[in-house]
Amino acid sequence: MYGGHEHDGHEHRDGGTDGERAYGDEGEPAHGDAGAGGRATRRDQAVRAAVEQGLLGPDAPLVGLLDVTGIRQAAAGLRSAFEAVVAPGTPVLHAFAVKAAPLVPVLRLLREAGLGAEVASPGELALATAAGVPPEATVLDSPAKTPAELREALALGIAVNADNPQELARLDALAGAGPVRSPVGLRVNPQIGAGSIEALSTATATSKFGVALRDEGAREWVLRAYEERPWLTRLHAHTGSQGVPLSLMVRGAAELYALAEEINARVGRRQVDTLDIGGGLPVNFASEATTPTFAQYARLLREAVPGLLDGRYGLVTEFGRALLAEQGTLVARVEYAKSAGGRPVAVTHAGVQVATRTVYDPGAWPLRILAYDAKGRPKEGPAVVQDVAGPACFAGDLLAEGRALPLLEQGDYAAAPDTGAYYFAHHYGYNSLTRPGVYGFAPDGAGGVAFATVRAPQTLPELVAESGGAHADALTTLRAPGRR
Repeated sequence: MYGGHEHDGHEHRDGGTDGERAYGDEGEPAHGDAGAGGRATRRDQAVRAAVEQGLLGPDAPLVGLLDVTGIRQAAAGLRSAFEAVVAPGTPVLHAFAVKAAPLVPVLRLLREAGLGAEVASPGELALATAAGVPPEATVLDSPAKTPAELREALALGIAVNADNPQELARLDALAGAGPVRSPVGLRVNPQIGAGSIEALSTATATSKFGVALRDEGAREWVLRAYEERPWLTRLHAHTGSQGVPLSLMVRGAAELYALAEEINARVGRRQVDTLDIGGGLPVNFASEATTPTFAQYARLLREAVPGLLDGRYGLVTEFGRALLAEQGTLVARVEYAKSAGGRPVAVTHAGVQVATRTVYDPGAWPLRILAYDAKGRPKEGPAVVQDVAGPACFAGDLLAEGRALPLLEQGDYAAAPDTGAYYFAHHYGYNSLTRPGVYGFAPDGAGGVAFATVRAPQTLPELVAESGGAHADALTTLRAPGRR
């Protein structure tokens, strides 16, 4: 190819992986938050207010709640973390990974907070555009871009990271048609190893992403590619993800920087002017503590790869889960409380349709569960080992199994915190369960909680329409040509 609530008596489950707990400075603020207690208090107030205001109840048994204050603080924490380590005047774009929370109001809020958007499909680009993210603050990454997608991106001036030699050849043809307005880079895979979750590890020897740098002839091909294309001015690598330790993320950034230096030395000028180090900061699902933090990662980059941050290169990041996960909570009503084999089972409305990864791979994606009573107040009482089940028709549809919680009873609520990314925004249509409503919350200025609709609950007529309702007779009337 290359040619030659541990607060107020609230039970918070211990759990998670070693990689999720391995980093953190004791007492360091959480992504700019005043502390985990503030986030937990806001969440408790929001759950109670959602019940009182009718967003949660018998006719609305499942919602996603987003902490607007927390989102703003997370964005500010990201920006300040890198401002503290980069040379003054260095161009830095923090492009939020839209896949983590593909919700237009969220993207608009993050844009207001100074972030851009990293998109990986025409749909994600449409969402970012609808949110008002300008082309110059947008980065297009995808392993399967069509010619039409590339043509649109170049016409708009959106930054493009090519994934492979064939895509670069497509860009050659498009670049030959006129001046290249967009910043264009190449994605490389440093092949430095996996984290604890194989499916999310992007820097393995056989990862599907980018040009595999250690394959025979690959590095030389990359060097020639830049020699032959003066308009190729960026370099991209994404090493991080859930389960990936900071040491591996930093090593990936170091490999990227070293390659940029090699390219610029080869061509005899500073052709590569911007390095895109991706995102993937892990999230701690085991407790309220935010660990690791953006500040810790930025400091490690400064210590290990000082040349990356000395002002000679612009910088792009693509964080998603680390910005949004802790700012969201999934809350489900307990429809029935029963027992099986002597163990209590709370049957709720949250399962595989909103927590797909947790249900199918609970070892890699465990969630804490918080118990609230029928009025939305943190539930007190002795811990009882119980299962928290979802509504889908298969036995493994469990949000949590064998969890010690205050006993959940009919009409209570089970909440899963840290679900603001990749959970209730990513609906899985098992059993044709409708998508839940998503609401943002913030203080109302009078001691209460105000809500705003982020995504309205899906209605049954909408579900039918989405499932071909307008074409009900399409198959019964289908006939071979010439037959009646």
